[in-house]
Amino acid sequence: MTRAATSPMKRSELLMPAGNLRKLKLAILYGADAVYLGTPDMSLRTKSEFSLEEVIEGVAFCHAHGLRAYLTLNLFSHNKDIDKLDEYIDTVRKVRPDGLIIADPGVFQYVKDRAPELPLHISTQSNICSWLSVKFWQDQGADLCVLAREVSFSELKEIREKCPDIKLEAFVHGAMCMTYSGRCLLSNFMAERGANQGNCANSCRWNYSFRMRLKDGTVQDLQITDDNADMFEFLLEEGCRPGELMPIEEDARGSYILNSKDLCIMPKLNEYLEIGVDSLKVEGRGKSEYYCAIVARAYRMAIDDYYADPENWDPKPYMRELEAVGNRGYTLAFHEGRLTNYAHNYEHTASLAQWEYAGVVTEVTEDAFLVEVKNKLVAGEVLEFVSPIARETVLLRVYDFENAATGQRTEVVQGSTKTVIRLPFTLFDHEDIDALKLRFPQYSVMRKERALTEEQWNRVRFDKLTQGLEISGKENPAAYAKRRDALAKSIEEDGNTRRFKTNRVGVEGCCGKGCNGCMIFWQDDQYARARDVLLKRKQGQQLSRAEAAELKQAVPQL
Repeated sequence: MTRAATSPMKRSELLMPAGNLRKLKLAILYGADAVYLGTPDMSLRTKSEFSLEEVIEGVAFCHAHGLRAYLTLNLFSHNKDIDKLDEYIDTVRKVRPDGLIIADPGVFQYVKDRAPELPLHISTQSNICSWLSVKFWQDQGADLCVLAREVSFSELKEIREKCPDIKLEAFVHGAMCMTYSGRCLLSNFMAERGANQGNCANSCRWNYSFRMRLKDGTVQDLQITDDNADMFEFLLEEGCRPGELMPIEEDARGSYILNSKDLCIMPKLNEYLEIGVDSLKVEGRGKSEYYCAIVARAYRMAIDDYYADPENWDPKPYMRELEAVGNRGYTLAFHEGRLTNYAHNYEHTASLAQWEYAGVVTEVTEDAFLVEVKNKLVAGEVLEFVSPIARETVLLRVYDFENAATGQRTEVVQGSTKTVIRLPFTLFDHEDIDALKLRFPQYSVMRKERALTEEQWNRVRFDKLTQGLEISGKENPAAYAKRRDALAKSIEEDGNTRRFKTNRVGVEGCCGKGCNGCMIFWQDDQYARARDVLLKRKQGQQLSRAEAAELKQAVPQL
């Protein structure tokens, strides 16, 4: 996205994750001011896909665009790691990264002595939760402190007031840990994977069921079913509260009692911008390149719009964009200082969205886009081109697909095959082709609507409700119970029938907005009025869904 011009107001930077080189490029092109990256052995992400050579290329790419790159060296070092530090530091200092993110005090001092020219950032792994800790690291020579996710906004505001001369970084989006900033016992115990060494098994996302073992010598577990559940009552008694018996409730579906929703500060982003948080950090080096692009785009638009008109800033349009990315439900987490029951997802653990990654532009030729397919495409689907430059998206309905390598045409393309398809510009019969090429350069992403089961649609509705309740601070027990019960019922029924939210997928219906190449819209009589209105608009401007519904006219059946 095009970044707004610099204003007198101190601007916060948007800091995006980069798990590999292409994710880095997508994050930069879609609006990040800076990215953070690192090699898998030294950066608390064993699945990071950067070699040292690619780190050098990534930093150079950022600098070529006039933007910043921070390198992660935030491991807690063991003796075996120390011998690697010299090579790492000697290599990265040549490309002059804009910061080195460190958690270990020993590594901090080592780098400070060895490469004093490198700005040092203190990682969230150091659990900075107070202005006293910030001042400590400032006195040691740190240039920036990443605050722990557990810091509330009121605490953040006080830290900003008491520490005006050091940069502060705060998390605004991404996965949350059910324990304390990555210090997870479960991952080590359940899978022998060290969460604090960048190899978390996400044990908190697993399904846990309650079992009771009898003490009469039998070794068979007693499973609680509908037939015997009324025979038992299970209670907890805490050691310091004798006689205070707390019931344990669980049904046959199990429970995701440890499963946190994903952090999303967007509804309160204006508060962070108002107090001047230097860096707004998005989690997700393990997330997809689609995530990098769409989340960067949403926050870029939100930040720029706030600085352009802070009084009239509204988070709703950017939230709709974030809902197009897989999530476990969004929460403000510790923003108000304490978690509520809305911050956890007890019913469902999967990451979910109404949209999915359709493809990415790998090349723009003289007469076509070449697109690498990311998820299954079927004839008649509408592809939405999401520009890294312009805010307006472009919708294209495609009735068959041409393999770019062989020229073969087919009605289905599987996403797992990494097939590259050719989309000729002749399909875009209502766009200016020269402008189209500029708006959708290499690495532009496409998305498409995703068909969901009834269970998943109920999960989406429930997540929307709980997010609204959390943001407003209000209670609505009746609505909460209704949505929760609908989700529980659909989980029990376990239906696998999938449906789309709109009828813009396939060859049987049309959304009425005027997609390029939609033969239904451009030829069916029921859209005649809509076509007349759309043709009078500037190129690329489509009808809204409300306009499309209003302009659609009934056609008498012969």
